[in-house]
Amino acid sequence: MNRLYHFPLSPFCRKVRLILAEKRIEVELVDEKYWEPSNEFLRRNPAGKVPVLKIDGLTLSDSSAICEYIEETVPEPSLMPRDPVARAEVRRLVAWFDDKFYKEVTCNLVHERVHKKLMRGGYPDGRAVKSGAQNIKFHIHYMNWLLDQRRWLAGDKMTMADFTAAAHLSCLDYISDVDWSLSEPVKDWYATIKSRPAFRSILADQIFGFPQPPHYANLDF
Repeated sequence: MNRLYHFPLSPFCRKVRLILAEKRIEVELVDEKYWEPSNEFLRRNPAGKVPVLKIDGLTLSDSSAICEYIEETVPEPSLMPRDPVARAEVRRLVAWFDDKFYKEVTCNLVHERVHKKLMRGGYPDGRAVKSGAQNIKFHIHYMNWLLDQRRWLAGDKMTMADFTAAAHLSCLDYISDVDWSLSEPVKDWYATIKSRPAFRSILADQIFGFPQPPHYANLDF
């Protein structure tokens, strides 16, 4: 059995879960308190970070490396275009959400509101929360601009870029930190990808001490 060591409200873990589910690859989920890494977990990934995937007799870490491996070994359904220019655009947007969006939005909101409490790391930093709440507006407007030019974020077909963005937004939506009224196209895009079978396990997540908001699993939110 394939096994994914993850934390439910990590966008990087959620991205891998979505890609695995879209490719119809069954996997056992193992919750990992990455902030308290065991020696066994550190042997799997000396960086002490999730996700870590055990598959095909291998132990893989880093969400981008894992997703690229899955795409190359299970090419259908394809989540990367064949054209080199189009592939570069997908990778640019994956990096945009995993780097820029994460640092400016996800970390400032999810880490401060949820992870700190779970880690017993003190109270949320109000300045960080305020910054994240302000920064998400810019990113939503940028996504709106992309969707005004294209059917999906990176082009005419759904790609890894869409699942990466959805992974981050789903974490924020779990704590009601997405103002969907900012962009109807972005809301429609998220509703479409949220309705896919690959999203079912994400919508079933329950974080101890942080109950789901009523709209979170509602496909007609």
